[in-house]
Amino acid sequence: KNRMQNGDANFSENLSILTMSILIFGKNGWIGGKLIALLQEQGRVIGKDLFLAENRMQNREAVAAELDEIKPTHVLNAAGVTGRPNVDWCEDNKAETVRANVIGTLNLSDLCDERGIHCTVFATGCIFEYDEAHKLGSGVGFTEEDEANFDKSWYSKTKGMVEQMLKVYEHTLVLRVRMPISDDLSPRNFITKIMKYDNIVNVPNSMTVLHELLPASLVMAEKRLTGIYNFCNPGVISHNKMLDLYIKHIDPTYTYTNFSLEDQDKILKAGRSNNELECSKLVDALPECTINEIHVACDLVF
Repeated sequence: KNRMQNGDANFSENLSILTMSILIFGKNGWIGGKLIALLQEQGRVIGKDLFLAENRMQNREAVAAELDEIKPTHVLNAAGVTGRPNVDWCEDNKAETVRANVIGTLNLSDLCDERGIHCTVFATGCIFEYDEAHKLGSGVGFTEEDEANFDKSWYSKTKGMVEQMLKVYEHTLVLRVRMPISDDLSPRNFITKIMKYDNIVNVPNSMTVLHELLPASLVMAEKRLTGIYNFCNPGVISHNKMLDLYIKHIDPTYTYTNFSLEDQDKILKAGRSNNELECSKLVDALPECTINEIHVACDLVF
């Protein structure tokens, strides 16, 4: 009360954060689990102002009932399938991939839109590949206005199609995540993944350092930002540079071997996306958040 009388400029913003109630889809996933932990660290309590969805996104009537019962102000969609052990799984499970990544994602955004609920979708930036206008090493990245140009995997093809459709929903925020990196040894962590490969390619890519950007995603939701954002740290980093950091900080005896993209293609069912995403829209929208250049951010992971 005193704060309001004192004309605290942040009062209404603080009030909106306090009155937010959040429903998370993807509670059993890697990013979903990190979001739950982050929100609990911020003081949210499951069952009070933080709720974990029980229904699959593709079950429209069940999701609608859950939204109407909980009445969240915000939904975080960290659900969907990426495939186990990798996206090659999607090549053999195309219908299941469509149910989760297309029908499910659209269902949830559509139902939220009908109810005026803000919906944040943790999507992917693996829908682009370097081309003539965005050459490897040029520093020219794909922007939020660019449409997908990579469809050499079923996973990426479905994600590129659904992104176009999500544009019609005025309450939806789409975050293009790429090659996520965490400060733990999760098997989903990009560093942990490539450490286990017999050979690695060495291509500079945009990547998402989660301990910097997941807190930023919550700020974006609080601000009710909408539309598409490249959700990466600025700049690009190569596979070799990443493993060099691992050698520097963790295990000086670790070694790795490179092979070509052509050799990689021979052992994979589906193609892999390599690209640079332009991140100035994200950085400009969040002056209050620390979003380090990718080499700096990766060094801080260790």
